[in-house]
Amino acid sequence: MQARILIVDDDPQIRKLLSEFLDGYGFSCKLATDGQEMRRVMAHSEIDVIILDLMLPGENGLSLCRQLRADSQIPIIMVTARGELSDRIVGLELGADDYVVKPFEPRELVARINTILRRTRTAAPASNVSPRKKAEVRFDGWHLNPLTRLLTSPAQLAIPLSNAEFRLLWAFIERPRCVLNRDQLLDAARGRAAEAFDRSIDLLVSRLRQKLQEDPRLPRLLKTVRGEGYLFDAEVSQ
Repeated sequence: MQARILIVDDDPQIRKLLSEFLDGYGFSCKLATDGQEMRRVMAHSEIDVIILDLMLPGENGLSLCRQLRADSQIPIIMVTARGELSDRIVGLELGADDYVVKPFEPRELVARINTILRRTRTAAPASNVSPRKKAEVRFDGWHLNPLTRLLTSPAQLAIPLSNAEFRLLWAFIERPRCVLNRDQLLDAARGRAAEAFDRSIDLLVSRLRQKLQEDPRLPRLLKTVRGEGYLFDAEVSQ
């Protein structure tokens, strides 16, 4: 089935070039200049992937990403002219599935779109999900419901998790007491293979430690294994 892509960018030349390029790869493109037009398009069209520019007039891309993720699970690729780590990690925490930094090679964008589509289209239906992924899991007094993505503290407080935080925590839960390197964790958090030099996983782990109320100087659950990665030191049960 022809994938439907929504391009949200205020630059008419970029919208035109991206649309023509993606059309050549068999995608069906819709265009929007800002958040208002984006919502109007989505009200009348089915969309498979959203390519969302960070720097937009009025509502910026981060604000729109937050709104989109509150209402839907449509994959979002964030596009930014800024390559700072803080921009990338904030976008991931708000629910973006991936990002590209301008200027980028259009074929790279096509590859990332196809990776996201393969993941979403081959995802197992809920009825075929393994018992562990359907059932609530427990560790060190914490409870995590993988269906609602609700994390509950030992004090019975609900802790909100971003998409990236949930995927990262689930990667640890599936392999407790195993050392996971940054590439493995970034792949889990973003849903794509990551560059070896990208250190944004360290910031994401730090934020997850905060959610788990860890002492940053002496974490008990998410331990750093120097030169190798991270280890989730907990007994996981259902």
